Amino acid sequence: MAAKSQPNVSKAKSLDSVTNDRTASQGQWGRAWEVDWFSLGSIIFLLLCAPFIVYYFIMACDQYSCALTGPVVDIATGRARLSDIWAKTPPITRKAAQLYTLWVTFQVLLYTSLPDFCHKFLPGYVGGIQEGAVTPAGVVNKYQINGLQAWLLTHLLWFANAHLLSWFSPTIIFDNWIPLLWCANILGYAVSTFAMVKGYFFPTSAKDCKFTGNFFYNYMMGVEFNPRIGKWFDFKLFFNGRPGIVAWTLINLSFAAKQRELHGHVTNAMVLVNVLQAIYVIDFFWNETWYLKTIDICHDHFGWYLGWGDCVWLPYLYTLQGLYLVYHPVQLSTPHAMGVLLLGLVGYYIFRVANHQKDLFRRTDGRCLIWGKKPKVIECSYTSADGQRHHSKLLVSGFWGVARHFNYVGDLMGSLAYCLACGGGHLLPYFYIIYMAILLTHRCLRDEHRCASKYGRDWERYTAAVPYRLLPGIF
Repeated sequence: MAAKSQPNVSKAKSLDSVTNDRTASQGQWGRAWEVDWFSLGSIIFLLLCAPFIVYYFIMACDQYSCALTGPVVDIATGRARLSDIWAKTPPITRKAAQLYTLWVTFQVLLYTSLPDFCHKFLPGYVGGIQEGAVTPAGVVNKYQINGLQAWLLTHLLWFANAHLLSWFSPTIIFDNWIPLLWCANILGYAVSTFAMVKGYFFPTSAKDCKFTGNFFYNYMMGVEFNPRIGKWFDFKLFFNGRPGIVAWTLINLSFAAKQRELHGHVTNAMVLVNVLQAIYVIDFFWNETWYLKTIDICHDHFGWYLGWGDCVWLPYLYTLQGLYLVYHPVQLSTPHAMGVLLLGLVGYYIFRVANHQKDLFRRTDGRCLIWGKKPKVIECSYTSADGQRHHSKLLVSGFWGVARHFNYVGDLMGSLAYCLACGGGHLLPYFYIIYMAILLTHRCLRDEHRCASKYGRDWERYTAAVPYRLLPGIF
């Protein structure tokens, strides 16, 4: 049985002794304990380059009508200098700072001060107080699930303003897009740094902290597993869903309003992007309880990767299609538009049904039907840091018998549909499908490494039963 670590040990011992003590005391799944040179190099590259990548894409749209090669060509030929490009970049403004502060404060209030009532009148929706998965230290956290409620109230206010109140212009997000970028960066770095300090000096659960001895890795991937303030404000749940994903559909609506203001109409491509991405966002909040069992909550610690990524990367790069269509209003032919819609809907169907199968299987402990048949399972067990032996089951029926991560196939189909809605004039809108292919492939590998550490030989039996990770016959 693993020995239990002492509370607040980080205050009294050196970092190395903390690392050794905690390694010996915890379950061995989750975030890495040791950092190889390749991982360290990747971490430093992302810390240095990811903010620049976001700035480059947004700047290219603002100054070069979304032509990604435009800035490079200008600098290479001497037509512009870096200082010239920077000088044309809008700075942070008081208006943007006030707007962003109001936005985040509003989402915090919706998250912490308004218990969920949607589950009381929406059939099939699960909200309110829910339990998360067992952490490596054996902790089971409780969460206040009210994301759908926050999304609905936010959008009701948005539409009320657009049609009745006229407090602000529907184009307000686009009109302050780059100044808001600086505000989002400030919050992203602030919350990531606070989470790092908190993990060292006053963690919510000291037993679920991980220290590698490498500052850069700890800062990016996080030290604390589930940092919280008070009983209910959970950093991972809030920043993963709010304010970034709630804002996703508002950003698209603002882009559509700007396209109409500039060009006199909203194109069918912009409508498709708004509709398909709204389906994904609403699905996320409708199934927020299911999200508690995903890799972000169950395995990832909270650091710069999630903190800055949710504040900056998600709202700014996941919405590139709508931004592009403001500058290049694409009107698709009817067959093209129908093909994009069909691809997006089929992708969503695979994504949702696969996840529903897994959720149904978990909720009923396997006492259900998958594709009309009793599900096939792999019985497995694992040990948490408190020495408790836990039993679990791995599903090998339905889409989960086709490939171990077949839900990602649906996700990729939907991502491709967003991009195809923008036509073929520029590369910029296709960044999303390239990024998602890399991200989800990496997630496959990360998830399987953790599962192999968690389940041991039981995981080997599972991979023998379902040999392909993502695409049958290929990968």
